[in-house]
Amino acid sequence: MTINIGQSIPYCEIPATSQLTFSPKAYQGKKLVLYFYPKDSTPGCTVEAGEFRDHIEAFNQANALVVGVSRDNLRSHENFRQKLGLPFELVADTEEKLCTIFGVIKMKNMYGKQVRGVDRSTFLFDAKGILQQEWRGIKVAGHVAEVLSAAKKLS
Repeated sequence: MTINIGQSIPYCEIPATSQLTFSPKAYQGKKLVLYFYPKDSTPGCTVEAGEFRDHIEAFNQANALVVGVSRDNLRSHENFRQKLGLPFELVADTEEKLCTIFGVIKMKNMYGKQVRGVDRSTFLFDAKGILQQEWRGIKVAGHVAEVLSAAKKLS
């Protein structure tokens, strides 16, 4: 099952940084920006996380929480957060539960070999937990500003 515009995230609980557990119900009442990225501490993912970090105050003013998701484990996520000073949580989707719900696992070419990887994607939910907008296969440059603009427009 892949989530579509107009639907909410099915119930799930997945470990996150700061000894938290990601659960969709925990974000009710606030907009949620859920962004999926391939791997901690890689060049594109570092830039993307840094851009979300640098715009976090504007997301807060728009009543939008930012949460990053990758298949990395909690130790990797905690190191990544500390290294970049990320003011938001990262979900350790090691079992690919959220990746499956959002349909972000794709076959990619890596050094001439086909490998399963996370397709960089972002999903914006309203304060009722309903998916309002999605971006798939995105390029990092300018993406965070586009997501912020969309979050501000949501009532």
